[in-house]
Amino acid sequence: MSTQMGIQEILEYLPHRYPFLLVDRVLSVEPGKNITALKNVTINEPFFPGHYPHHPVMPGVLIIEAMAQVAALLTFKSADSKPDDNSVYYFAGIDGARFKRPVGPGDQLIIKATLIRSMRGVFKFSATAEVDGQLAAEAELMCTIKLVA
Repeated sequence: MSTQMGIQEILEYLPHRYPFLLVDRVLSVEPGKNITALKNVTINEPFFPGHYPHHPVMPGVLIIEAMAQVAALLTFKSADSKPDDNSVYYFAGIDGARFKRPVGPGDQLIIKATLIRSMRGVFKFSATAEVDGQLAAEAELMCTIKLVA
């Protein structure tokens, strides 16, 4: 089953809010398998005035964060659960991160994540970010859900 998610549903699954919410729409999700989402990159992003004023480029670390947020959506949809105030979704590792092209204002970032495995509460994903069919970034991400006091 492949479903879409609008921003209101995304907000039910991710605790992030402006300026740190980096997912605008989920195009498809197959729980336990994969997800495809998008981020519309606009000149109004809060990081562009300082990165860089004369040639705006989305910071690579934020592209990785967008991939992690998409992976989190896949995790919660796969578990058929939503986060609560007693848990936080954390990075546990990033392997093989590579940046292939800059991402700037006007670009539409298509983010894909595939669940590789889930073991003892640690989830491993293969993730990519593309612009116009060109690979912008790729990485393997490991994430976990931790209870907080």
